[in-house]
Amino acid sequence: MNKNEKFPLRFFFLTFIWSWSLWISVAFSIGQNADLTIESAPPLVIIAMVVGAFGPAIGAILSIATIEGKGAIIPFIKRFFDMRFGLAAWIVPFFVLFAATFAAWIIPELFGLPRLKMLLPSIAIFPVYWLAMIFFGGGQEEIGWRGYIMPFLEKRFGVLYGTVILSLVWAFWHLPLWFIPGSSQTYINFGGFVMLTTGYSFLFSWGIKKAGNRPMSGLVMHGTANAFVPVFPVLVLNHNVSQPRYWIWVSLMLVCGITLYLFSKHNKDSE
Repeated sequence: MNKNEKFPLRFFFLTFIWSWSLWISVAFSIGQNADLTIESAPPLVIIAMVVGAFGPAIGAILSIATIEGKGAIIPFIKRFFDMRFGLAAWIVPFFVLFAATFAAWIIPELFGLPRLKMLLPSIAIFPVYWLAMIFFGGGQEEIGWRGYIMPFLEKRFGVLYGTVILSLVWAFWHLPLWFIPGSSQTYINFGGFVMLTTGYSFLFSWGIKKAGNRPMSGLVMHGTANAFVPVFPVLVLNHNVSQPRYWIWVSLMLVCGITLYLFSKHNKDSE
C-alpha cells in the first residue's frame, strides 16, 4: 500500500450489499413459514446463507479490480499462499482460542451447571472440520477484513483505532443473521458479540503482524476460532435462558485480545 492510494470506501459498500441482500432474502424466505428454521430450510436457502458470508472476499476482489485494475487481483490472491508464519504466530493464537473456549465451556460446571455435549459427531473429524472453517466457515471473511481493508484502516487511524473500527463494522455486518430463525446469533446478545469481534480483532491483528503480515494467518485464526466452538459449546440453543458460558467466553476473548495488543511491540511500532 503506497501513500497515494485512496481509502477504498467502496469495499464496505460492496461487502454489505453482497452479504445483506442474500441474508435478508434468507430471513424473508424463512420468515414466510413459521415452522421453518435455517436447519430445515431448502438447499438453495442454505447456499444463499453460505455465499453471503463471502461478502468481504467479494468486496475486496471487486474493489481491487475497479480501483487498481484486474491485473492486481492475482498478486493479491498469491499473498494468501505464503504460510511462513513462524512458530509463535501458529501456537499463540491456537492456544488462546483453545484455552478461552475450553475455560468458558468448563467453568460453569464448577457451579453446578450441566455439561454441554460436543456438537461434532466425533472428535476424529475435527481436522477436516477445522479446514472447512478456514475456507468456508468464517475464515474466508479474512480475505477482505484483515487481508484487504485492515492495512488501510491502520494507515489512516493507527492500529488501535483501526482495529476498533473494524471490530464494530465486522459485528454490524452480521446484523441480518439475528433475523434468521435458527441461526446461532438469535440466541446471543449483540453487545456481547461486539465484545467478541473486538477481542478477535485485537488477537488477529497481533497474529498477522507476528506472521510477518502474511494474510493467510487471518484465515487460519478465524477458522480455528470457529472450529473450537462445537467442540466446547458455549451456547445453550434455547431462547430466554441465561448464557453464562457465552459471557465468560466473550469476556475472556476481549481480555486476551487487548492484553496481546498492550504488550505487543509489533502493534506499538505500527502506531
